[in-house]
This record gives sequence, C-alpha cells and structure tokens, in this order.
Amino acid sequence: MKETISVSPVTRIEGHLGVKIETDNGRVTSAHVVGEMFRGFEQILRGRDPLDAQQVTQRICGVCPVEHGIASVLAQDAAYGITPPTNGRILRNLAQAANFITSHITHFYLLSGLDFVDVAQVTTYTGADPALVALRDWAKSEIANNTVNAGGPFLPQFPAQLIRDPVINLGVLRHYLEAIEIRRDGHKLGALFLGKLPHAAALIPGGVTEKVSAILIVSARALLARLRTFIEQVYLPDVITVAGAFPAYFDLGRGRGDFLSFGVFPENDSGSSPFLPAGVLIDGKLQSLDVRAITEDVRYSWYSSASGRRPTEGETVPAPDKSGAYSWLKAPRYAGRPLEVGPLARLLVAYQDGRNTTVKSAVDGLLKAIGRGPADLNSVLGRHATRALESKLLADRCAEWLDQLVPDQPTSCDFTIPATGSGVGLTEAARGALGHWIEIKDHKIANYQCVVPTTWNCSPRDDRDQPGPMEQSLIGTPVADAKAPIEAARVIRSFDPCLACAVH
Repeated sequence: MKETISVSPVTRIEGHLGVKIETDNGRVTSAHVVGEMFRGFEQILRGRDPLDAQQVTQRICGVCPVEHGIASVLAQDAAYGITPPTNGRILRNLAQAANFITSHITHFYLLSGLDFVDVAQVTTYTGADPALVALRDWAKSEIANNTVNAGGPFLPQFPAQLIRDPVINLGVLRHYLEAIEIRRDGHKLGALFLGKLPHAAALIPGGVTEKVSAILIVSARALLARLRTFIEQVYLPDVITVAGAFPAYFDLGRGRGDFLSFGVFPENDSGSSPFLPAGVLIDGKLQSLDVRAITEDVRYSWYSSASGRRPTEGETVPAPDKSGAYSWLKAPRYAGRPLEVGPLARLLVAYQDGRNTTVKSAVDGLLKAIGRGPADLNSVLGRHATRALESKLLADRCAEWLDQLVPDQPTSCDFTIPATGSGVGLTEAARGALGHWIEIKDHKIANYQCVVPTTWNCSPRDDRDQPGPMEQSLIGTPVADAKAPIEAARVIRSFDPCLACAVH
C-alpha cells in the first residue's frame, strides 16, 4: 500500500522544517525535505561596513551564533592579511568548544532524546528511593494539571516504541532537568571568553577583545569541571543506554556514507594543525579538502540565481513562484556530490586521518562500549553517539587550552580594512561544516555568502536529481503509523537540523 505523509512543521528542532515522505508497504521510498522560510542575510550584508559582518551573521542563529561569528572573522582575517595572537586563537577555540558542548547537550536532552523515552511512565514507579519518588510525584502533578501538552516530553505519545522501564525513565527525567541547568553553565563558559552570549560582543577580526586574567581562567575551570562531570557521568552513559535499547537504529538513517569536515580548533597560530582535521570521505576513502570543489545548485530551490556556482560567485535572488522548486535551501555539493556534515563527519574524518591519536582511541573505545564497528556509526544512533563523544573530547581539550593561556598577553592584533579584498572563513559549527565568503570593494561588503551545515544536510535535490543527505537517509525507514511517523522523526532529529541557519 502506497501512502504520502506530510509533516509540517517538524517539532523539537530549530526553525521551520517540513518533510514529505512517500511509503510503500510501510517503508519510505522517497523523501523531500523543505526549508519553509526565507530570510536574506546575504542580501542584508551587501553595502555594509565589513566590521558589521561578524555581528550581523551571529543573528542568523541563537543556537550557534559563536560559530557564525568565528567564520566571519576568519574570512576577514584572510581578507585583511592578519593572524590573531596565541591568546586570541585559544579564546576563540574555548568559546567555540563551549558552544558545541552546550548545543550537543541541548540537542540530546531537550530535543531528540525525548523520542526514545516515555517519561510519563514514571508514574508507575513503586520503589522507595526518595529522589525518584519526588520526581514521580512531580511528574504526576504536571500531568494532572495539564502543564504539558500532548506534544511535550512528559506524555506517552508512542508507548509501543519507547523505553518501558520506569527506573530508566525516571533517570532520564532527572537528567533532562539537570541538562537545563548544565547547558546554562556552557553558556556562562562561552560568555567568559566573549563578553556575552548568545551574540558575542568580543569577536573581532584579529582575535577577541576580552583579556586573559587569572580570574577568568579560575572561573572557566570551575564551569568546565561541572560540564566534564555531566558529560562523563550522565550524557555518555545515557546515549549508551539508548543504543542498547534500540539496536535497530544502528541500521536506520544511513546516508550514502560520504562526509565533509572543514576542520576546526586550530592548534597553532597559522591554523595549519586543527584538533579536528579537514577532509572529505568519499566511498570510504579520505581526500584532502579542495574548497574550489564546492558549488550550490538551485534547480529545486526558490531562487532565480544560476546553478552550479561557487560561493565566491554566489547570488541569493528569491523566486517564491519558481516552478518545480520546493525548498528555500540551496543544494551545496562537493565535486557534484551531496555530503553529510556534522559530528559524525568530523570524527570519521579524524578517525581515518589517524594523526590525532586521542580521537582515534576515543572512537575505538566508544565502538567497544556499544559493540559496533565504524560503519555502524553511519546511522541514527551513530550520530547521537559521536555527538556525545565529541562533547567529551572537547571538554577534555578545553582543560589543556586553559593551561596554554598567558595572562596579560595580547588577545588581538591591529588591522586596516583594505579598499578591496576577499576572504574565506572555513570552520565547523556544532552541526557541521560552515563557510563564510566575503568580497570587499570601496571598503564595503560587495558580496557575502554563507554555506551552512543544515544547508548541506537538509538540501533539496540538485540539478542531477540527487537527493540531499537527509532525504537519502530517510529512504528505507519503516513507518508503523502514518499519523505518527516517529521513526522518520528520529532520523530527522538525529541530524540536529537548524533551519534558521539553513535559510539564512
């Protein structure tokens, strides 16, 4: 039996995403992922002072503003021919890592992990643990008072497909509440280095304006210690628990297996040695990154600009009545291929690269804990697992970066905005590869283009009718109930889509 299922909007993600899937005998045979709004940041930036760029682009998203700010100042660093001092580089790394960790914890506990547990079942708990009894009674009160609605995390939406153990569900409820607090510590950590968050005031070309002091380092260590404890004792164990309860999800949500990382967290001032390296994995083989291979197609996008252009030549001309189009996202491609980006891509590239033995050892340890091989990570649970593991790797590395800071040394360098110039800022956001391209004429921004992680992952079909990574990963997904396609939702949320970024 063939059915067409439309879900719009998909909830518990950032932004407005729709999906239309076709099923045959209960399995997805085709998927179209829809970016449902247009914003026009690339047009807003034209004609502005280049120093507006890192502030305006941070407003693309309230979840990952730090990464947009860093991509923008990296592009300007290149355009102005400047290199931040060591303290400035490290402060950028620390702030960006804090944002990654905050985003990952938020995604699992407040957005995606709720697909796997039935917190309402805590009302069946009959044990005597005082902490669990208190949580049970609180949950009963919330449900009885209708404080949460049927789409919230505390009601049994899909009981046949959820963890049924009330003790496990009580534990997840406790961790859900703890995560709300711990993510605040992540924001505080980032704000220490950048003045404030979510939109940082201290990010500038040439470094940051915040100064390094002993007080800053001590304050950061205290916040980082709480984050590391939560990641090691709560986050990673919870992901492993879910992996054990839902082994089928290591076989669902598989993409083509082609991945892209721009590299992130430079370990030297030249930027030539990132903690997580750049690279492209195609057909299981690691290739060096060639930025010139990146183009954007718009055949199925509501834009009238030409297809197949590199971002340096890119245009953003909306065409809402365009025939045949179905999304406000463009279709980024690398050498004509759709590539998946994100924590999974970063760790697989680093694993294949092999030079960072810390990452390779950590991935091997994770695979042993979940009883899987590297190929199994290309899946719904693989995305969750690598996101949690990356949080631990970054939290541990932050402790080492804090040791490298030198109080009272410069955190930025002087610069002059040239009359003409261009630059590319390649980095990684929590959700994947992020690039900003800037062109300057007469001291003003002549063109600005962003190619954003969710634009890669949620892209529509390209000029050759190749589906985007998320569209591809949905194919083959079983759907037990067309009115409540929880299986498809789990695949979608595993990517941690951010449509506000994608439709910038």
